Amino acid sequence: MQGKLVRLRAYEKSDADALFRWFSDEEVTRWLGPPAFRSRAHQEKFIELAQASSDDAKYFAIETLDGKLVGDCGVRFIDWKSRKAEFFITIGEKQFWGKGLGTDALRTVIRLAFDKMNLNRLWLTVLVDNPRAVRCYEKCGFVREGLLRQESYVDGKYRDVLMMGLLREDYDRTRGA
Repeated sequence: MQGKLVRLRAYEKSDADALFRWFSDEEVTRWLGPPAFRSRAHQEKFIELAQASSDDAKYFAIETLDGKLVGDCGVRFIDWKSRKAEFFITIGEKQFWGKGLGTDALRTVIRLAFDKMNLNRLWLTVLVDNPRAVRCYEKCGFVREGLLRQESYVDGKYRDVLMMGLLREDYDRTRGA
């Protein structure tokens, strides 16, 4: 799948080094919570699971149109009965932060979720004090739905987390805008 700035593709075994580097970088993981995969071996295992066909998650590597791996994203906790899923994203290559690649990847996943997967709702959580991410999500149509007070422990203190959602009817109304 391709956006205007990025291409989403399946993970490759060779992506493990980059994933390990990103998820070992405190500046990258600061907004994500504690890293789930603390070693390169864990990253390799994750890639194997992501490559396996799964009904409850779709994982993608994000690369620039010229083939540079810059992050990962996808949908997980897919509930086919209620037609909803959680969106997640990481731009791990810091020199690409603030350049619109995350926004383009999100818009590409939104099209997949509503046009191909026939979902009705995408949701996500984000730290309140991550304004760059909140702006990106709102620019893509996500609406603030609730506040989870002191949900995450980051940098030695408890932080509030926003719950945000995007409905198919909102997407349909703004498609083409």
